[in-house]
Amino acid sequence: MYHFYLMDFFEWLKTFLKKDQVTLADIDSEIINKYRVFLNRRKSTKSNLEFKRSTQKTFLVALRAFLKYLVVVQNIEIMSPEQIILGKGEDRVPKVLNDDQMTRLFEVQDLNKRSGIRDRAILETLFSTGLRVSELVGLNKDDVNLNSGEFTVIGKGRKARTVYLSPSAINWLKRYLATRSDEYNPLFLRYSGKKMESEDYEGNSLRLTVRSVQRLIKKYTQRAGISVDATPHTLRHTFATGLLYEGADLRSVQELLGHSNVATTQIYTHVTNIRLREVHKKFHKDVDSPIQNFKDYDEEEKKENNDDKKEIENDEQITSL
Repeated sequence: MYHFYLMDFFEWLKTFLKKDQVTLADIDSEIINKYRVFLNRRKSTKSNLEFKRSTQKTFLVALRAFLKYLVVVQNIEIMSPEQIILGKGEDRVPKVLNDDQMTRLFEVQDLNKRSGIRDRAILETLFSTGLRVSELVGLNKDDVNLNSGEFTVIGKGRKARTVYLSPSAINWLKRYLATRSDEYNPLFLRYSGKKMESEDYEGNSLRLTVRSVQRLIKKYTQRAGISVDATPHTLRHTFATGLLYEGADLRSVQELLGHSNVATTQIYTHVTNIRLREVHKKFHKDVDSPIQNFKDYDEEEKKENNDDKKEIENDEQITSL
């Protein structure tokens, strides 16, 4: 797994030390620091862009794992692998869909088919509740209270939380359940694939799988002409980001998502901060020049048009994350 990265390191080491052959004794903390500098300045041969921090980290992880193997397994006295401190990679920015993309996603199901109605109900439920896909497919009909529009779900670590259904989600769940005449337990059933197992009176062998939901999200995203490589988790990201846009506090979003640590929820503020920065920039762009002659005014009009164009492009980039 790490062979490529290790060969890369030793090739660099030979070049740096100007040696045809290098030994393990050549590796020390000073060499590691020099290698860090090299990686930090290095550019990809494909994109000609500098290595991302996550890429740099991978090279160091490989070297550290190699040193640990030598110390623990081969019992070789060498520089301690713990001396290679691994830096943080880039913050992960969640992919989200904008309002237009969500509208398009909800409009491409074939509602003449019961599978299309089911799929619309799935999309509405994911977006309304922020459920993980594993939580969604694990739901039984009796778990969901369509009268109150809220229900309890058991998430990671067997942690219970309350989630809420939007009026639209309730409507589509009712329409979907109206297409069913069975008494099976699972909320979402598959309509194709292998036959139901014998003596499966509760219908659990017909339960829709995580993989099936992943496939249908991908299918509808492509059908809607959405460039984002969306997954069920993209709807969870969009749910959380939308709440923050509307002013929800981080702790509330944490509870709705079922995160045990608020630091996990913190990632969504990265997306909202990008949007807020653009709003702030647009709001203040004229503050420093309240008095201008006509020529300056004309130039400012041109600049504003360009700024609007750039803002649209930035929004498109944000929604592709």
